[in-house]
Parts: sequence; structure tokens; C-alpha cells
Amino acid sequence: MKQQLLSLAILALTSGAVLAEDAAAPAAITGNAAAGKTKTAMCQGCHGQPGWRTAFPEVYTVPKLGGQNANYIVAALKEYKSGERAHSTMQAIAAGLSAQDMADLAAYYAAPKK
Repeated sequence: MKQQLLSLAILALTSGAVLAEDAAAPAAITGNAAAGKTKTAMCQGCHGQPGWRTAFPEVYTVPKLGGQNANYIVAALKEYKSGERAHSTMQAIAAGLSAQDMADLAAYYAAPKK
């Protein structure tokens, strides 16, 4: 009987912890491709030029965004914003983006083009 009560108490405690964890988790943000299209002005200068190469901070071919996976784009933007990825121009751009902006841009670039 004591073992059953102990098991029930543990179950209640862990269930409460899981519920509290779920309540604390932020709601998933859904990207809107149409809204993302209106936010691409800063992206197009480099990423909108096929075969574009830049010389700052070093010479490299700018990656193509169209057709990239939306989750990858959001993750990359978050890493630029946090400083985990180092690229001064991208860090400056990402610094001004909200989580919704990132999701919208990712939805736009991941969407198949007609």
C-alpha cells in the first residue's frame, strides 16, 4: 500500500512537472510566406543576385536562399542573432529580426516559386 502511494505521488509530481514545462514552452510560430515577401529588402541585395560574390569580410559566393528548408533558415538567422554564427553583416541584419520575421522570411524562401 505504501509503495502504491509512493508511486502515485511520484507520478503526480512528474506529471505536474511535465504540465508546467508544457505551459512554459513558447507557442510555435508559423511563418507566412506572403508576409515574408514584404520583408526581403535587406536579403535581396546579396541573396537575390544569382552567382553574387562579395568581398567582405572575405571573398565568397553568397548562398542561395530560394528552396532552402525553412527550419534551416530560421536556425541560421537565430545563430546570427545570438552571435553563434560569425558574419558581421548577417549579425547586424538578424539583430533587428523578430522570431515572427524569421519565420516569415523562411516560409517565403522555402516556398516553391511559381
